[in-house]
Amino acid sequence: MKAIATLAVAAALIGSAHAAPVAKPTVVLVHGAFADSSSWDGVSARLQKDGYRVVAAANPLRSVKGDADVVSSIVKGIDGPVVLVGHSYGGAVITTAAQGNANVKGLVYVAAFAPEAGENAFELSGRYPGGTLGGALAAPVTLPDGGKDLYIDQAKFPQQFAADVPVAKAKLMAVGQRPITEAALKEASGAPAWKNLPSYFVYGTADKNIPPAALKFMAERAQSRKTVEVAGASHVVMTSHPAEVAKLIEQAAEAKN
Repeated sequence: MKAIATLAVAAALIGSAHAAPVAKPTVVLVHGAFADSSSWDGVSARLQKDGYRVVAAANPLRSVKGDADVVSSIVKGIDGPVVLVGHSYGGAVITTAAQGNANVKGLVYVAAFAPEAGENAFELSGRYPGGTLGGALAAPVTLPDGGKDLYIDQAKFPQQFAADVPVAKAKLMAVGQRPITEAALKEASGAPAWKNLPSYFVYGTADKNIPPAALKFMAERAQSRKTVEVAGASHVVMTSHPAEVAKLIEQAAEAKN
C-alpha cells in the first residue's frame, strides 16, 4: 500500500509539472516620432491585465541605428521570449533591433514602417499619396551639431496625428510630443528582421502620417501573418483603439511560430 501511495504522489507531482503554465512573453513597446511611451497606456493596461510583463521603451528618436541599439540592449536584458512592437518610426527601430536577439519571437507593426534594407521612413511615407505630415510640421529646431529636430505644429497636431482622439487629450499629446531628427527619418535601414520573424500589422484607414496604401504595401511585402485595418482610425491607433491593438499583440505572443 505504501508503494502504491508513493507512486500516486509521484504521478500527481508529474501531472502538476506538466500542467504548469508556460511563462508569457514580455512585450516591449517602442513609440515613434512625435509621441512618447504614454501613447501605449491603454494597450499596456490591457496586456498587464492579461498577465503580460510590459516594457515601454523610451525611444531616443535620434538615429535608426542608435535607437535600435538602445532597444536591443533592453531586449538583451530580458529573460525569456519577447514580442517587439513598434509604432510609426518605431517600426524601423524594431526592424533593426530584433537582429541578433534570438529571444525575439515576433514583430508587431502598429501604423509603422517596415523598411527593406536601404529604405528610409521619409521615402516610404511619400511613396503613396495621402500623407499630409509635411504641411503640418512646425519650423525645424536647429541643433548644436547642425542637425534639425522636427515637431508637428501644436495647432495642427490633433487633426494630423490624432484625429480620433478626444481633442483635449490630443492637445496634451501635442504639448508632450517628442521631436525626431530629420536625419533619422532619412537614414537608410539595415537588413530587416521581418524577413526571418513572424510579423503582424495593424493600422487605421484614416492615417495621415503614413498613407494606408504604404502600410498595406509593407504588410504584404513582409508576408504579415495577420493584418488588421481599423476603419477611420488615425495614426495613433494604439491610443484610440487600444483593445484591437492589444488583441493582435497577444495573438503574436501566443503564436506557436
